[in-house]
Amino acid sequence: MKLLLFLFSILLALSPLSASANNGGTDTEAKLKIQEGIASFYGRKFHLRKTANGETFKMEEMTAAHKNLPFGIMLKVINTKNNKVVWVRVNDRLPQNSKRIIDLSRGAAKELEMIQDGIVKVNIEVPDQETVFSLMDHFQDEVPEGIRLRIYEEPIDFEKPDLCFSSLALNLNPKLIASI
Repeated sequence: MKLLLFLFSILLALSPLSASANNGGTDTEAKLKIQEGIASFYGRKFHLRKTANGETFKMEEMTAAHKNLPFGIMLKVINTKNNKVVWVRVNDRLPQNSKRIIDLSRGAAKELEMIQDGIVKVNIEVPDQETVFSLMDHFQDEVPEGIRLRIYEEPIDFEKPDLCFSSLALNLNPKLIASI
């Protein structure tokens, strides 16, 4: 009986470990997502004009305007309608009163297949956790509304124990089982 209770308690103790080992925690992309919202694009009207950081805007390059993110930061923009992805560099500013979270160059909009729609819902991600740390340092305690900056611990990898009891034979007294 003590052996049976011991084995049962081991199974109960190990079951949460195997469950957490199987689901793998938070998805890598979800860890790096910093914003979601509506994207638009701009092109001909601003082609060859100066951007907010002083560069000349070229509508076919992979660039973007953002309200708050620092110039030069690389962003992964995902069209949630078709899962198309483009990497852009922030080199311009959106007006603070804009309802959109990012304004993409025409070249980036073509890659996302959003030219026909004009505006689409997007997710914005950063390349790595180091960029998240850099943004936390940049914004200090004043992270703009709508931007989420989170630190994720690296998961601890372990091997799931193989619990095979096929060779275990228990000879239990039937009277003892009925009284349980």
